[in-house]
Amino acid sequence: MTDRIEKHVELNAPVERVWRALTDYREFGEWFRVKLEASFAPGEVSRGHITYPGYEHLVWEATIVKMEKPRYFSFTWHPYAVDPKADYSKETPTLVEFRLEASGKGTRLTVTESGFDKLPKHRMPEAIRMNEGGWAAQMENIKAHVEH
Repeated sequence: MTDRIEKHVELNAPVERVWRALTDYREFGEWFRVKLEASFAPGEVSRGHITYPGYEHLVWEATIVKMEKPRYFSFTWHPYAVDPKADYSKETPTLVEFRLEASGKGTRLTVTESGFDKLPKHRMPEAIRMNEGGWAAQMENIKAHVEH
């Protein structure tokens, strides 16, 4: 088993357009399905309510790590933190990194989530499995968002 998930998608949109979709908190919220409260800023916690059906009772929370326009955006979070009774604050969060590069007629977007090996052993397999599928869906979501 690996401690990372990596997904790639070719987007028919310029790097600057994809950058905006990733780093403008309102646009991020549209395709990621979360209603965020404020702009992203390195070192700051971003939070808001998930709008994805069935998960609306959950709060999305991430700490923005880096924003290196227009190529790199990263945050840490607690992966698959879906049990409202659980306290995930003692767990080491995973690192989510978005890398953008010009490619052909648009942008190659790579998302990597790493650090699953630091999760409690009982949570690791399910968090990887669920986020593997989640990132596949999110790559389709951002593709639809920036191409239409």
